[in-house]
Amino acid sequence: MTRREEREQAFILLFEKSFDGETAVEELYDFAVENEAITGSKFVKQLAFTAWENVEEIDEIIEKYSKGWKISRISKVALAVLRLAICEIKYFDDIPVGVSINEAVELCKIYAAKDDSAFVNGILGSVSREEK
Repeated sequence: MTRREEREQAFILLFEKSFDGETAVEELYDFAVENEAITGSKFVKQLAFTAWENVEEIDEIIEKYSKGWKISRISKVALAVLRLAICEIKYFDDIPVGVSINEAVELCKIYAAKDDSAFVNGILGSVSREEK
């Protein structure tokens, strides 16, 4: 499985988590692997778990750079993509920032509304300049 596919699976878990506040990410992961909704891997698990463990800090960063947008106004797809990418930028030093941004934009092109990729790219550009 490629890193892109692994990111997509982690994105799917974070997206699903945004609808299910009760179930732990670990349970969502196990259920998805068990039911073959995702293949799963060490990286998928680590990325999804790290993002959710740090979701409050990540969401503060999103609100800081989304100028005038509250988390509740951001589409759930764009929010899951942002959480994933910011997690990579902040907590995975072995992944180049440019790769995280590019992969996030590509996920938006597949799953999000037309304007979301530009929105996500703008926020992540600001985050990469200021936070890293």
